[in-house]
Amino acid sequence: MKNKFKLLSLFSLLVILGFTSCQKEEYSFGSMKTPTALVLTTTVAGVDNANPAGNGTGLVTINVKATDALTYKVDFGDGNTEMVPSGVITYKYTSPGTSDYNITVNAIGTGGIISNTSKKITVYVAFTIPTAILQNLTGASSKIWICDKAADAHFGVGPSDAFAPIWYAAGPNSRASDGFYDDEVTFSKDANNNVSMDLDNKGTTFVLGAAVSYYGLSGPEAQYPIATKGIKRLSFMDATSASTAANSTRIQFMVPGNGLVLIGMGSNKYEILALTSTTMTLRTIGADGNSWYEKLKVK
Repeated sequence: MKNKFKLLSLFSLLVILGFTSCQKEEYSFGSMKTPTALVLTTTVAGVDNANPAGNGTGLVTINVKATDALTYKVDFGDGNTEMVPSGVITYKYTSPGTSDYNITVNAIGTGGIISNTSKKITVYVAFTIPTAILQNLTGASSKIWICDKAADAHFGVGPSDAFAPIWYAAGPNSRASDGFYDDEVTFSKDANNNVSMDLDNKGTTFVLGAAVSYYGLSGPEAQYPIATKGIKRLSFMDATSASTAANSTRIQFMVPGNGLVLIGMGSNKYEILALTSTTMTLRTIGADGNSWYEKLKVK
């Protein structure tokens, strides 16, 4: 009987030990805490009164803070995301022009609990202007350009799909009465190679008949007292026309405001067909849908 009791006790002990060894170990993550007091601040490089969207570098410093956050996931709003444990990162946006981006931040706490916030920013990114274009256009810092009045086709027009003034090309000194021969256009660059333009039209600008209403005016083709003075930041980009390297530099720029470069054609986008250190040929699609041309030279 005693032997049976001993065997039974031993069997019970083995069962208990076996059951205990089969139990899964339990782990604790500690208390689950949701990140609180989440604050997102952004600083766009070079923002001031003259450059409300930045200096063109595209650099933005992002600073995130939260209580009980282990790390932060930042969505920059341009299709890219990054884990930022420190909460501080300087990010470079690369799409040329002025764009809005929605930055979204997830503050991640213990157990993956998330708090989030977002902020909209506006960033200007300067197009990387080819060195030859930049140098020829502005020199060391700036150049003054005037109409190349002695050149054939210094003013002309053609169909919208053309890249030369095949309908009309002004002969040398033939447009003196239109008043744009003494106008001066200054192209300047800053330390970040952003290019600005200032047009001194000497008080009046010659405007094509089809473009008069574009400038908020009424009347026939003539000279009009349009205010043009003031530095305008230009936006450069690859040409959007069907030009080729054989007939164009394939670089264009946009002039904010009234968009004028010498003559009022009812447009603000100019393609640089040709450019040397002393001469330049511009093409634009006017308010009438035709391609218009200007030739300039360094003063």
